[in-house]
Amino acid sequence: MPRFNRRIQDASSGPTTYVAPSTKIVGTISGSGSYIFCGSVEGDCDIDGPVTLADGGHWRGTLRATDIIVAGEVDGDVIAKQRVELAGSARVSGSLSGNSVAVAEGAVIDGEISVASGEPAATFREKRQQ
Repeated sequence: MPRFNRRIQDASSGPTTYVAPSTKIVGTISGSGSYIFCGSVEGDCDIDGPVTLADGGHWRGTLRATDIIVAGEVDGDVIAKQRVELAGSARVSGSLSGNSVAVAEGAVIDGEISVASGEPAATFREKRQQ
């Protein structure tokens, strides 16, 4: 079984862009670097870097990035060039795809999962707090 580094944020370096819980973004987001969304987004993104949708965050549209962590709610597709991780609080209504996918106990997915590596999606029990 391949080693899966669940903590995508642990491996990221450089500055992080934070979007506050009270913020609502409507439109297309593109860029590079690490992003953490705590508020709500209506639109699509294409980020060259890791993206985290925090617990309590809402996303409506396509979330596309290098690595993606979802702890909030997504109404749309989640597409990672590398890794996707769903926390136990995640709710996704749409498809998931990535080179590797890990899903915590308690996460809800209403859609298909596609793992490009050919390995099955990994499941895990969250052991540390977000």
